[in-house]
Amino acid sequence: MDSFRPAIARSLFFLSIFYGGMVCIAGVLGNKQVSLGPVSEIGNLVGVGPLAVEAGIFAFLLLVSVSSAVAELHGPDTAKRLVVFGFVPLVTSVLLALLVLTLPPSPSMAPDRLHAFELMMAGTPRIWLGGILAYGVSQILNVTIFSALKRGGSGLLWLRSAIASVLSQVTDTLIFVTIAFYGVFPIGELLIGQMLTKVVLSLILVPPLIYMFVAIGRALDGRRA
Repeated sequence: MDSFRPAIARSLFFLSIFYGGMVCIAGVLGNKQVSLGPVSEIGNLVGVGPLAVEAGIFAFLLLVSVSSAVAELHGPDTAKRLVVFGFVPLVTSVLLALLVLTLPPSPSMAPDRLHAFELMMAGTPRIWLGGILAYGVSQILNVTIFSALKRGGSGLLWLRSAIASVLSQVTDTLIFVTIAFYGVFPIGELLIGQMLTKVVLSLILVPPLIYMFVAIGRALDGRRA
């Protein structure tokens, strides 16, 4: 029976499971906005005021890092398939959230807890659609740019990761905010603030994260750096 088992690298198995978990938790974390001191100071300097960003950005930066690490270890085609497979837990989690929201709550559930749950988990169709489309486009774009830069002769992992993550996060913000909120309220300042915050975080966090995931992957596969 062992001979019929499909071969999969340990690194790909580990990174795929981790990736699926981050896809699901990103939307939940996004219900909280966090204020980051240094980033807010940059916002003040460019005239857009103190900046806040959805906490889901930390999960999304991990997604960017993992997909780039998979592209580095196993090639861009495998990384793109990982992104596509990520739609399965993403869409499933959305459908489960909608199902749970429609089910009647237990009479014994405290009203304040019920209100908090519904407030956190509920979303408009535009928000759901914006999140799903932004995920797919930005993650595929990240892998494409990251891999294209390598083929173009740039062997600097940190440089490729920084460029790809910045462009993908700008795209993610543009798609999500436009689909979710255009026509609801003016989105210009929100777009600038979110893009600026994500660019700064991408430059600071993504390169070391990719180095970390690549190192973990190589160690799991028994490869040398």
